[in-house]
Amino acid sequence: MPDFSTLALFAAAALALAVTPGPDMLLVASRSLSQGRKAAFATLAGIQAGIYVHATALALGLSELFVRIPWTFDAVRWAGAAYLLWLAFRIWRTREQTPLATTNALPATPTWLTFRQGLITNVLNPKVALFMLALLPQFVHPASGGLTVQILILATILNLIGFTVNGTIVLLVGTLRQRLGRRFRTGRASQYFLAAVFSALALRLAFSGRAD
Repeated sequence: MPDFSTLALFAAAALALAVTPGPDMLLVASRSLSQGRKAAFATLAGIQAGIYVHATALALGLSELFVRIPWTFDAVRWAGAAYLLWLAFRIWRTREQTPLATTNALPATPTWLTFRQGLITNVLNPKVALFMLALLPQFVHPASGGLTVQILILATILNLIGFTVNGTIVLLVGTLRQRLGRRFRTGRASQYFLAAVFSALALRLAFSGRAD
């Protein structure tokens, strides 16, 4: 197991990453605003499950494929972008309208489905794999025990800090949603907003490079 100083340094790096606005924060915030806190937390749980998938791939050496075989990075990147666009299209074409002031501005989505969407969007983002490939090995030392165990411990710290930061965002945006509900009476605005967020994330993933 990594020593305390290593864990503390990694936690500081993870906190700096978590408080920097990015796709995960935007995704859970938009979910909280358009579909409520339950859907947002389910999405966040899926994202964090995806972190463990990437951590396991890193431990097995699979993440290095994106470095050794460049076309695999682009293949996964385009698959992720296509999935996000498909989600945006599904949300956009939804015909049911529900007042924003009610429990769900959009038709209720099963918790397992929002969890799965969060998981898939994270797993199909090769930038997460490259980020973990660049960051985690710096805090892993053979003398501290099994490499797989160390990587999973670091992934857990990353998830705990991410949950704290993004969970706070979910709660704050959820409160904002309740206040907005007193003024806006149509669910179409939140529906188009969520579809726009997924579309923007898809375009960002599709047309940004490895280092972005």
